Amino acid sequence: MSALLEVRGLKTHFHIRAGVVKAVDGVDFTLNEGEVLGLVGESGSGKTVASFSILGLIDPPGRIAEGSIRFKGEELVGASPARMRQLRGHDIAMVFQDPMMTLTPVLKIETQMVETVLAHENVSRKAARARSVEVLRRVGIPSPEDRIGGYPHQFSGGMRQRVAIAISLLHAPALILADEPTTALDVTIQGQIIAEMQKLVVETGTAMIWVSHDLAVVETIADSVAVMYAGRIVEHGPSGRVIGAPAHPYTEGLLNSIPSRTTPGQRLNQIPGMAPSVLHLPPGCPFSPRCRYAEPACETPPPIASVGPDHMARCIAPLNAEAAL
Repeated sequence: MSALLEVRGLKTHFHIRAGVVKAVDGVDFTLNEGEVLGLVGESGSGKTVASFSILGLIDPPGRIAEGSIRFKGEELVGASPARMRQLRGHDIAMVFQDPMMTLTPVLKIETQMVETVLAHENVSRKAARARSVEVLRRVGIPSPEDRIGGYPHQFSGGMRQRVAIAISLLHAPALILADEPTTALDVTIQGQIIAEMQKLVVETGTAMIWVSHDLAVVETIADSVAVMYAGRIVEHGPSGRVIGAPAHPYTEGLLNSIPSRTTPGQRLNQIPGMAPSVLHLPPGCPFSPRCRYAEPACETPPPIASVGPDHMARCIAPLNAEAAL
């Protein structure tokens, strides 16, 4: 079976006066139908830029400098703006971190959803409205026949996010890109949204890339995890192996930073220092200045290598490599 999405050697750069910002610098991954990939990293790691690159949403001074993005066998790098507009929303949908990036505050939910349907399909407004009501019901909006007539400000933050998810499902897309969709929500609503997304993936077979900085959230929803740092994937593998036996020190640091893993009364763990500027990366491994295992050999750029079944890490001395085999 051919992959739904294949990303190879993706490099997305931003040309500014100070130099070239290599926001994404050689990213590779594959996604199959019905699979959920967790794309994890701190702010500035390149995970959101990678997902925007797939949708062709990179504006100047940014551009895809190199690489390939194949969706259902079709090359998207270099595709015309008209072709990308056809794909966006219909075959590939996106759920943003802030639902108000999806919703227009001065238009009713009904108007926004119906127009989204009509933009891609030649159906009646009545049929478009009926479909909109159905997807609102699917994501857990109570009394969708009535609530569809409301404005975004009449919905709570969690309900607005459900509406944004519903809009992404209007055309039963093959792929959904979810950019930290639960970050701004409280824990209870966060759990509800994740449960709804898991249910939808199972019911529809839609593949999903879940972008997040929170490995605890990713652990509950993703089949595989790709950890990004300074524009590159530093670890990639099945979520159980990556989270249960991390091979890269950065992944270990992210896991140790989760509050629930700290004994009550003890200081919270954190990764020392700050993520480096991608304009001025240190020589060799970019994580080495913050790594407690760093050694002189880390001044040489580490290749990404296998540390277990379907488990890769970009480190000269990966952790738990034997345990993962």
